[in-house]
Formats: sequence, structure tokens, C-alpha cells
Amino acid sequence: MSVHMSLLMRQALDATTRDLADEFRGVFSRETVAKYVEDSYEAIGERPTIGPNFLPVIIRRFSRERLWAVAQADGLIEKALPEVLFVCEHNAGRSQIAAALAHHLSNGWVGARCAGSHPEEQIDRVVVRALAELGIDLAEEFPKPLTEEVVRAADAIVTMGCGDACPVYPGRRYLDWPVADPAGQSLAAVRRIRYEIYHRVWELLETLVPAFDLIDIHRPARGQR
Repeated sequence: MSVHMSLLMRQALDATTRDLADEFRGVFSRETVAKYVEDSYEAIGERPTIGPNFLPVIIRRFSRERLWAVAQADGLIEKALPEVLFVCEHNAGRSQIAAALAHHLSNGWVGARCAGSHPEEQIDRVVVRALAELGIDLAEEFPKPLTEEVVRAADAIVTMGCGDACPVYPGRRYLDWPVADPAGQSLAAVRRIRYEIYHRVWELLETLVPAFDLIDIHRPARGQR
């Protein structure tokens, strides 16, 4: 644990441990919860672009997501939905777009997570703007490091330019999408990337849950921007 941690951060982590220990009572011990909270703090780090008020919030959310993933992977809680994990290098563009679209288009029939092999401090602002055009708000999302438990909990794992960073487990479906990196691109270019991912996500969802009820969004024809 960092010797530079502020008293307020220490108090926030202790409060997170108490709350998550209550939520996962009967599933994980308080010691296990504390371990994941402390490790999540180390993994996220003190990101100056996030700010001291939001940092405890994302550490809480990251810790909770990891605990849910462990519980799902180990069969400690029921996994009611198929889970998809989208991975790219920085978790600031492609994987964020894919996870947001999967959540949006599946209308709650598919669980979507995303992570990065070398996450940035914040999501690309042009990506945020491009998704806002579809009514998708990324204001509360943040780049997350790739962890073993989210890989184990996934039924399908989609990689986009992260090389061999993602561990391979038997029984999972692995896909690699050759999608351009939106980093440093214009809004027009990111829109094209967004629709490329849109098509791929739609096709993936149809294979995961063939009879699910997609929300009423018109699928654009190929080439439409």
C-alpha cells in the first residue's frame, strides 16, 4: 500500500470494505473483500485526471466488479446472463465503445465488461462524444486494468489490438476484431470506428442469445455513418 495515501483515502477504502463485506456476506469473508479493495486501489492508482472525490467511487466500483466476477467464475453466485469481455490495450477507446454498445443493444440480456492490458488514465474524449451522439453516457466509466477474474467469468472474450495479454482459459469463446484504434482520430473517423464495432457487436449478440429482444434501434446499412 502506498505510503502517500491520504487519511481520506484510507477512510474511503475502509468504508468500501465494510459495505462490500455486507453485500457479499455469506459469499466472501471480510478479509477476502479487503484484499480485493486494497489490490484494486493499487491497480487503479492515484490518477490525477480523475480527482480525489471520484477516485474512491471508481475503486469501489472496480472492487465490486471483480468480486462479482470471482463469485460468478467460481460458481458462488448464479450467472443469469452470458458475459462478454472486451479487451484492448488502453481501455480508452475500442473496448469501451464495444462494451457500451453491447449493454445498450442487448437491453439487459447480456452482461458486458471491458478492460485494458495497459489502461490509460481516462477515456478518449472524442470516443465519449461519439457515443453521446447515440445517447450513451460514458461519464461514469473509466479505463480498468485487465484482471484474471473477469477473464474467468466471461463466456466470450473479444480482443482488439491487445496482443497476447489476455490469458486463455478452456471453454471460453475467443474472438479478435481487427478494428482501428480511435486514439488521436477525428470525430468523423471515430464515427466510422463506432459503426464498425456496432455491426460486430450486433452480430455477436445474435449468436449469444438468439431469441433476445433487441431494443428498437435501426441497424445501419454497411457504409452508413
